[in-house]
Amino acid sequence: MAKLTESMTSVLEEDSMEQDVESPVTIQQPKLPKQAREDLPKHISKVCTKRKIQRYVRKDGKCNVHHGNVRETYRYLSDIFTTLVDLKWRFNLLIFVMVYTVTWLFFGMIWWLIAYIRGDMEHIGDNTWTPCVSNLNGFVSAFLFSIETETTIGYGYRVITDKCPEGIILLLVQSVLGSIVNAFMVGCMFVKISQPKKRAETLVFSTNAVISMRDGKLCLMFRVGDLRNSHIVEASIRAKLIKSKQTKEGEFIPLNQTDINVGYYTGDDRLFLVSPLIISHEINQQSPFWEISKDQLPKEELEIVVILEGMVEATGMTCQARSSYVTSEILWGHRFTPVLTLEDGFYEVDYNSFHETYETNTPSYSAKDLAETASRAELPLTWSVSSKLNQHADLETEERGKNHEDQTERNGDVANLENESKV
Repeated sequence: MAKLTESMTSVLEEDSMEQDVESPVTIQQPKLPKQAREDLPKHISKVCTKRKIQRYVRKDGKCNVHHGNVRETYRYLSDIFTTLVDLKWRFNLLIFVMVYTVTWLFFGMIWWLIAYIRGDMEHIGDNTWTPCVSNLNGFVSAFLFSIETETTIGYGYRVITDKCPEGIILLLVQSVLGSIVNAFMVGCMFVKISQPKKRAETLVFSTNAVISMRDGKLCLMFRVGDLRNSHIVEASIRAKLIKSKQTKEGEFIPLNQTDINVGYYTGDDRLFLVSPLIISHEINQQSPFWEISKDQLPKEELEIVVILEGMVEATGMTCQARSSYVTSEILWGHRFTPVLTLEDGFYEVDYNSFHETYETNTPSYSAKDLAETASRAELPLTWSVSSKLNQHADLETEERGKNHEDQTERNGDVANLENESKV
């Protein structure tokens, strides 16, 4: 047995040695506190820690922001209807059941107290005694009568008599309150069911955004599409650049939002979203990408948030779909693959190629550098034209001067001849 254990240990040691020799060594970096990580040298911190891109808006459109230390929680109760609609389904159903159960128990307890105070419990089976509620002999029967009253079931076994004015008042109060609870809860459930959030899931955005030339200008583009046959009415598109900045006064603004023009002044931001559309942003002097080149783009910490909104044709409710693109999802020098083809009598959209792109010849310089290069290329042409114009002007003045001199000389010769003839 001892030999067997020794042989087993020797085999395990050999295996571990071979594994250590063949497999690469992976050393786990110890977890350091935040201050210690900040005090590390830059070259060591870059090797030990890998920067993780933190999204402001996720690809599915949900905002990656959590509200903490909210002290004014009473504001949620002041708008209780919206609070209930915004809750998750499990909490909403729990509140739905709890409200009805509490109201039934509450009014059931009151019906039992009325019967107990009037002495109906002591005269059960006495035909000469007129109770407040017939056939009410305990708390369970009072609870059942409360359910029948609030839900207007009316089995007819337990009924209120005309000898109980307090019971008549309680019946009115419970009927009115039950109607209010029913309207509130059913309305809340209806609004939650008919919310257009699910409609936004059929509005798709391209996985990547691209930068390429369009009509001789550098443009940032992404594609949007609608999977349903029912269209989005009054559809519009907006885009925001999320990037931290520092002002000239030294103020740091985290996650600063800057508008990206996607056709606001030309009306191109109003979409007729029947087939997939490519949304284009021209990179000009007003664009935040004016000085960003291909090599500088991966170094930028920015995020592009796109928002598509409109009204659902079936319900008329406003629908909003969101997505975002970080620097790693912006492809420089790419274009989107066409997805629309003409068939026999109709147009067909191939959504298999919706997210596909292909490379195209695109300069790697920024739009600012391209504009400066184009202006420099035009300058010699303007100089040559102006110089030629100046040369023509100089020649015309010289010719005018020569003609004037010749004319004066001729006039002088004529005058001399007249003088000689007189003499």
